[in-house]
Amino acid sequence: MNTKLYFLAILMFTLLMVSCESETNPYANGTGRITLQLTDAPFPFEMVAEANVTVFKVEVRKVDDDEETDDNDDSDEENTDGSPFITLMEEEIEINLLELTNGTTEMLANVEVPVGTYDLVRVYVKGVNVVLTDGRTFDLKVPSGEQTGIKVFVKPSITVVGGLSADLLLDFDVSRSFVAKGNTKSVEGIHGFNFKPVIKACNLSTAGTLTGLISSMENDADVFLEGAQISVMAADTLNTSGFTDSEGKYTIMGLEAGTYQVFAALEGYMNSDTLDVEIAAANKTIQDFQLEKVVEDGTPSN
Repeated sequence: MNTKLYFLAILMFTLLMVSCESETNPYANGTGRITLQLTDAPFPFEMVAEANVTVFKVEVRKVDDDEETDDNDDSDEENTDGSPFITLMEEEIEINLLELTNGTTEMLANVEVPVGTYDLVRVYVKGVNVVLTDGRTFDLKVPSGEQTGIKVFVKPSITVVGGLSADLLLDFDVSRSFVAKGNTKSVEGIHGFNFKPVIKACNLSTAGTLTGLISSMENDADVFLEGAQISVMAADTLNTSGFTDSEGKYTIMGLEAGTYQVFAALEGYMNSDTLDVEIAAANKTIQDFQLEKVVEDGTPSN
């Protein structure tokens, strides 16, 4: 993520379940369970003090057994009898997204749902605002999110089996969703934001987590680096990125299983080598980096 271009990191809505199927399961025709948590990726940008959002309702759409999923079907029908939408939660939860970093989550719901396949999530939000470090607050309009919900298709669809659960991660890309207006080189130059929510979904049963430490060897001692950027590339394209906290730790959730090219960078240090990192489904991959400090002429310090 280029912090010169973006003002907010990645918001992740985590729909946490555990998936399994069995033809002999005695609960196959009953209900399974969905727990709903919220998390955010690390946020380093110095001009923003808070990024607040109120989630007041979340629904999922159940697909009929004999029905084909239509990616263009984003019906706005209300959650009434006969509707395929099931309400997971319906209460106001105010959240400062910047407090949810590096795998920290907030529980939104823990409910049972009918067994079956689910292909769409609708997240209803309001009360979206950004507070800058100079104290100014910008209240943002929520296009459709308050009336019809922000629609997020689940690809591939996720299945809940009786007596069990399934895992889904909703990745709210705040860097693309909050668009600053004005001169972004200084906090005084910012005069507002546009809110254009961008969310993608990934199945945590087919995705994994990348985590680790970023440090530097200085005066023969390891120094952990805050604010280092970890870039995760797939096919020469930036997939996502994260930043280290005050203890040099980073965590990036919701990476689809596979091989990625990963490197770390921090101003004043040489970029790390780009490494091929294998992400395993439903597992945590640990990858540490050590950066070399540079001197004034741009060469490594040792």
